[in-house]
Amino acid sequence: MTTIVRTEGIGPSAIFALPWLVADEHGYFADEDVRVEFVENRADQRLAKPVDDHRLVDSIRNHVPFEEGQVDVYRACEWGQIRRAADSKRGAKILGKRSSVAVMALLSAPGSKYVYPQTLAGAPIAVSYHNGNHYAAIQMLEGFLEPDEINVVGYHTLEGYRAVQRGEAAAVALAEPWITLAEKQGFQKVIETHYAGLELSSPDFTAETYALCNRAIGRAVTDINADKRRYLHYLIDALPDVFAGEIGQDDFHLPRLRYVQPEPYTRAEFERAHAWMRRWKLIDTADTYEELVFAGPITEQGTEKS
Repeated sequence: MTTIVRTEGIGPSAIFALPWLVADEHGYFADEDVRVEFVENRADQRLAKPVDDHRLVDSIRNHVPFEEGQVDVYRACEWGQIRRAADSKRGAKILGKRSSVAVMALLSAPGSKYVYPQTLAGAPIAVSYHNGNHYAAIQMLEGFLEPDEINVVGYHTLEGYRAVQRGEAAAVALAEPWITLAEKQGFQKVIETHYAGLELSSPDFTAETYALCNRAIGRAVTDINADKRRYLHYLIDALPDVFAGEIGQDDFHLPRLRYVQPEPYTRAEFERAHAWMRRWKLIDTADTYEELVFAGPITEQGTEKS
């Protein structure tokens, strides 16, 4: 009997869902008797203007379809997924680490004075709250600035990009393909990092189904790493229509795109990330590993790891 799995992967999340998209393209899910249905993410809460307090923004953000039961599993940054697992009314659980190792950079306007991290002290930095660029921006800067010098302001990505162009924000936190676009348009990279992400699932998602998906995804990761250029069209197509034709395959710095085999999410990783979030007041609950992670770490074979 074919197993149906509904997941995010259309539009802006393509960079994080690429192994799922490639596995579907090559029929690897079908080989496991799994049918994947891709659902576009959607945010109920829209930011009418910049927001300077993350507590005013819902952590679920773009992942409303999951809370509504339209999605079974989806991917996002490690910190954001911890927060969403804690906030989820549906009872979301952390499955394991996603195969996409995300890249994030802070970029300033062409010719601006913001050319290295210390120049951003006190200056507004456009981020998307409760997403990877929010948390990664803080982690990139805390080695250079005092906590009260880090001034992140909530925008949607396009509005944050435009705010830098207008001089309203000093820098914007961007992932791919936005980094490639910004550099093509003359933005200055201030600092860049890579970070891990997690996959969340509904509480009734099974270890057996996850194992089937991971076998397919593992094959896709091998394909991507063998020829990244072949799959860049997914990323290019993820940009807003207003930027159609602005970048091509030759504009990407391919070593930025990193994909690894599926791995469990360990207690040590959870506790380190959760403690950092509490220190920065990005989460105010004392949830434990047992409460938020799906039956303990799940191996690729779908069995519990001791």
